[in-house]
Amino acid sequence: MNTVTDVLEAARLRIAEDTEPNRFLEALEQGRVPEERLTWLAGELYHLVSSDRRSFALLAARFPEAPAGDLFLAMARGEDQALELLGGFATALGRTPKDLRAHEPRPLAQAYPAYLARAALFGTASDTALALLANVAESTLTYVRVADALVARYGIEEGALEHFRFFADTPQALLDQATATLADGLAGGDDPVAAVRCAAAVHALEAAFWNCLARGLGTA
Repeated sequence: MNTVTDVLEAARLRIAEDTEPNRFLEALEQGRVPEERLTWLAGELYHLVSSDRRSFALLAARFPEAPAGDLFLAMARGEDQALELLGGFATALGRTPKDLRAHEPRPLAQAYPAYLARAALFGTASDTALALLANVAESTLTYVRVADALVARYGIEEGALEHFRFFADTPQALLDQATATLADGLAGGDDPVAAVRCAAAVHALEAAFWNCLARGLGTA
């Protein structure tokens, strides 16, 4: 398991074994999420994206040479843009950037960014590159469905959903950088088993983020 293809396939198989329905997304698409819970979503995303921006900046500092340095700098800049775009969603909910900063984050909702910060501090460049590549398809679909549900079920205007559309459209150039970073890391001796473990953990903790938001909503 030393090639990009082998490692990516191993990560995807591991993730497929641990994939369950997104209960928050299902409730959102059925119109069962109260407005207060949407403000939770905005606040939790504010803390998550703020943390990820710092994590990618740290990775860029630890691995400054191309291709890893270019990848992580681009990802840090992307989180910065996403954080700015989140303000549009907050405004649509009658909230301000100050309200987002004041939101008290739920620990389990923030388990994913906490793990990413750990990976940024102690992990390899391959770990985070593989996590991106292995999870991008599911993440893309999730953000598309969230945005579509917010339009269809809650009447939120498309212009307020740029944050979600941004994460639903990962540039191919970024994925190419991630692939090059993974190949470079594996060639340099990065542990492929650890990289697969990281990708699977990121998937599980991203699911925990959404499940935390779904608590108490019940079933259809």
